[in-house]
Amino acid sequence: MNASRLAIDEINQAGGILGLPIEAIVGDSASNPHRARIVAEQMILRHGLRLLFGCYMSSTRKAVLPVIEAHRGLLFYPTLYEGFEYSDRCIYTGAAPNQNALQLARFLLERQGSRVLMVGSDYVFPHESNRVMADLVEQGLGKIVGEFYVPLHAESSDFDHVIAEIRRTEPDVVFSTVVGHATALFYEAYRRAGFDPYRQPIASLTTSEAEVAAMTPEAAEGHITAAPFFERLGTPAADRFVASYKARFGPDAPVTASAEAAYFQMHLAALALQHAGTDRPDQVIASLHDIEFAAPQGRVRIDPGNNHCFLWPRVARLNAYGRFQVVWDPGVRLKPDPYCILQRPGESPGVVAAAPYHPFAQ
Repeated sequence: MNASRLAIDEINQAGGILGLPIEAIVGDSASNPHRARIVAEQMILRHGLRLLFGCYMSSTRKAVLPVIEAHRGLLFYPTLYEGFEYSDRCIYTGAAPNQNALQLARFLLERQGSRVLMVGSDYVFPHESNRVMADLVEQGLGKIVGEFYVPLHAESSDFDHVIAEIRRTEPDVVFSTVVGHATALFYEAYRRAGFDPYRQPIASLTTSEAEVAAMTPEAAEGHITAAPFFERLGTPAADRFVASYKARFGPDAPVTASAEAAYFQMHLAALALQHAGTDRPDQVIASLHDIEFAAPQGRVRIDPGNNHCFLWPRVARLNAYGRFQVVWDPGVRLKPDPYCILQRPGESPGVVAAAPYHPFAQ
């Protein structure tokens, strides 16, 4: 929400859309699927909105999409997710599996080892993401040595059996799809257990700067995440975005990949609205397929074939100060492949990376 507000501020300062300012109408679903559906219905029916921006968990996206589709609206979804989905009423700006899981699997198999244990929160994204990662690991001749789940709102004691299984199976890496406040609990339990994160790291797609902020630097150090954007990416565009974000929301506010996607998708939407001259979703979608935006991670665009976004995959490791440092960056913009049919872990990440520059690019 903060990143969306920052983008709205910038758009309004530049004159708005068609000379009109954007007004944010905010509804809090509290990451509850039932409530998310109600909030979406209220926004469409009570406020007359056609474009909705948000949802974090896959369970909330899946609850909201039928409402969006029934009312012919449009949802902009900024979170990495498990893939294997398409809606002509959803713009997916977070990473698809071939833009984070594929790179993470390749990195781990090449540099950490082939034996992987999986731990996740018990809801749709971890189950599906673990299925995808298991396929990638096995295609790369690795082995899954265990798969375990903890409650969505886990407590420290819920990780006792997980730690015991890690000791018993001795994997080369632990792939975590634990989310929310439980992430810090898991990393702290891992540290107390005495595992060496450089020899036996936790690797995750869901551990961002926000989760790291809730744990000690000692618990964070050495662990790995794959994402298109990190707060310490260090490019001029990324530095400008981070500086603006922290000036607006505080110097200690963590800036995550999902925040960056929420930011650039608002700018993409504004360009599409300006180009279309209307907020009618069908025309906005058509315009979205004709534009690019210079996002903090690099230039992005929407693939007209699947409504997902061309993104820039990267892998980073947490240092002793709890800061992500990029350790693998192919420097390519990767075509979204939500069904994971174009690449395998051993293939070059640039095989399907090319995307033409469009005349409407901004």
